Order: sequence, then structure tokens, then C-alpha cells
Amino acid sequence: MIRSTLTSLLLACTATAFAAPAVAAHWSLTDLVETPATQRDAVRLPPGTPDQANLNRFGFYSDLTYNPRDGYWYALSDRGPGGGVIDYATRVQRLRIPYDRRSGRIGQPIVDKTVLFSARRGDSFNGLNPQLLNGDAAKLGLSFDPEGFAVGRNGHFYVADEYGPSLYEFAPNGRFLRAFATPANLQPRNAQGQLDYVGDRKLVVSGRQDNRGFEGLTLTPSGDKLYAVMQDPLVQEGASNDGRRSRNVRIVEFDLRSGRSNAQYVYQLEPIAALNALDPSSDDDFSATHQGRSIGLSAIHALSDRDFLVLERDNRGLGVEVTAAPLHKRVYRISLRGATNVATQSLAGSNDLPAGVRAVDKAPELDILAALRGAGARDIPEKLEGLAIGPRLRNGKHLVLIGSDNDYSVTQSGAGEQFEVCVDRRSGERAQVPLDADCPTGKARIPGTLVAFAVDFRR
Repeated sequence: MIRSTLTSLLLACTATAFAAPAVAAHWSLTDLVETPATQRDAVRLPPGTPDQANLNRFGFYSDLTYNPRDGYWYALSDRGPGGGVIDYATRVQRLRIPYDRRSGRIGQPIVDKTVLFSARRGDSFNGLNPQLLNGDAAKLGLSFDPEGFAVGRNGHFYVADEYGPSLYEFAPNGRFLRAFATPANLQPRNAQGQLDYVGDRKLVVSGRQDNRGFEGLTLTPSGDKLYAVMQDPLVQEGASNDGRRSRNVRIVEFDLRSGRSNAQYVYQLEPIAALNALDPSSDDDFSATHQGRSIGLSAIHALSDRDFLVLERDNRGLGVEVTAAPLHKRVYRISLRGATNVATQSLAGSNDLPAGVRAVDKAPELDILAALRGAGARDIPEKLEGLAIGPRLRNGKHLVLIGSDNDYSVTQSGAGEQFEVCVDRRSGERAQVPLDADCPTGKARIPGTLVAFAVDFRR
């Protein structure tokens, strides 16, 4: 495990934030904990029912939130194993994560409670895509791919979904309360102007790209606004009307009281030319259409009502698919001050912003790859998706956790058949076995990962 490799180095290793912005915090890597992919959640199965990936597997950190009011962490599982083709009751895990107040070291997360998301009549929100669940690609219904999570002062849950993209409010018991109004320009539509929540770019000509809807969510300290980040540019917003070529991702503001979206702001991803230059010896350069597809936003966390941390990453690293070596996993600090509201503006046809449009200010905060590699880590998770500021340590710093989404360590064939992904972490050799079968000797499923930092935000 990575943790054993890091033990002797962690307390001596610090990941210094980029020196450019005066407001940058200092991040000290304190721990890394891996949890087996087969870790159960707290769902109670009927007697005699065996553990199954789509029934009671933890699912890990599509988003991660700390609630200082009750001291719990909340880990959001997404649409379940299988990429939206397996029946799965969507859920959030309430966690206790032991930690040392002096060192910032953490222990294994303990699932205290599993909350299932349900409609008013009691039916479960389901990870199945709309075509499979509803028989209609234009009907969202209870299809749900939860990717962003926040907890309100009243204990209510706010959950951002990737299918819609949608934003919902739930009671603490998981019962649906209301849907926020999704801006029309984000909704996926075909050439006939019809909604299509399932089609890829061959069919969808406007709105969010397939599997690139809302990816992170945060509630401001005032409790008045929610901010959801798209993972990547809209499908038509780039050169040649191709969002895969663009750097311009939308951050969407919602008013908590009215349930309406008031504004959208542009966040610019790091240019692929700069990322490719990080490793000149590599033959695995990002191409032009990787810009707005293979680089994206995964999380957002409010520092104030106008200042935020965001997690930007590539789609490389330890995951269910074999990838090139990762180049880009970073936290940035952004500010909405002075940014242009582009809610009524199209960014189609160009990778450049229209005249007069100003993107959010952005400054580098933490190079996660450098921090992990500096501590001797070899396997960097592909999908670092959860980012949460936790409690204060005794030295005044905050415990900050970054978590990975391991896709349940499940992949699928083109025919929709599901397989467990088993990896020999020493050799990199892989095997696939039927869902819920044991891995071959010497191989194991891809774990969920928590990376802990002690962060001084007082600088």
C-alpha cells in the first residue's frame, strides 16, 4: 500500500503552495489512506443476500464535504458501478474520519450512516441512464448521477447531478424536496432542439457534453448561494463549435432561496501546450480535442462568498482504464470579483473569450502530483474528485482532505457487461473478472484514496 511507503517521509515532506499569489496557503502533506474497493457501506441487506457492487459497496469520493455543525464528513457516491447501465440506488455516506489533532494524520473512514436519495413517493433515485430507466432519452425522471454535494445550515443536502445537469435539495433523510431551475443553455439538445440526456456529441449539438455535466458543488459561508462547476466546456462552445477544443468552463451560481440561477462565470482550464511542456520527453501529448475533454474541473470549495478553491485535473493515473502517466492534478484559488456574468452569452465558435468578457481570476495553490511524488508515492489516482476543508488542528491549521473516485473498480464492455478491474500494483499487470468475483492471486481492486493535508489559510 502507498501508506507504508509514505510513513517515514510524511511529516518531513511539505507541499509548498505556489509563490505567485500573496494569499496562497501553505499545504503540508500529513497522510494518505487507501480503503479497499469492496468496503461495505451501511445499507442493511436482507438476510442471506451477499455483498454486491451495486447494493452496498462504499463507492468513495465523487465529492467530499465536512459539516462543522455535526463533525461528520459526507462522501458522495456517484451513479454506481457500470457507467449508468446497472440498477443502483444513489446515496451519500456519512463518515467519521479519525484524525490526530497534533499531526493531521488520519485513520480509515468509518461509514456511520448511508442515506439513500428518494422521491416524495419513496422511489429511489437511480444511477441508470434515462433511456434505460425511463425508456426515453429526453426524460430525466429519477435518473441521477450525483457528483457535487453540500450541506445547508438546516442539515438539508444539496446535490449536483451530471445527467441533467441538475441541482436538487433533499431532507437529511434523503427525501427529495425541490429541484433548482437548470439554465436552458446547459441542457443537452439535439439538432431538432429536443432534450437528449443520453446521446454523445454525434447527437447532442448544444448544452453540456456527455458525461461532463455538474461535477462539483459548494455553499457559500453566508448560506445564500450555491456554486456548481461544469466539468468541461459546453459541447458547442469552442473553435469549430467543438467544446473539446476550448478552455472555457462555466461556473454556475444559484440563489438558495429562489432556486434560480442568477449568473454564470468563465473558468479557464490550463492550456494543453503548458501541460505537454511539463514532460518534453513524453510521446503522450494531449491533442487539441483533449483540451476541453481530458482536462477538467472536479471540485469547488468556498473560502468566502466570492473566493473559492477548485480542483483541476487530467484523466490520467490509477483507474479502471490504462492511461498515460498523469501530468496535472492541482488546486487553484479563484475569485469571482470582476468576472463577467456570461449567463446570456454564447462562447461558441472560438476558443477565445468574446471582447469585454473577463474570466475568473485564478492563482495556483497546490500541485498535488508534486506533493505525492515528493513523499514517494508511485500510484496517483486518476480521479481526484473530492476536496473538503475540515476541522482545525491544534496548531491552528486546517485538516484538508482530497479524495478519489475509483469507479467502484468496475468497467464495462461495449455490450454493457460489467467486470471487476484487478491490478498488480508492483508490475502494473491487470485482469478483469466477473462482477463481484474474487481477483486473481497477487492482484486487487483499485482502492479509494484519501490524501490529508494540514493547511495554514492565515497567510
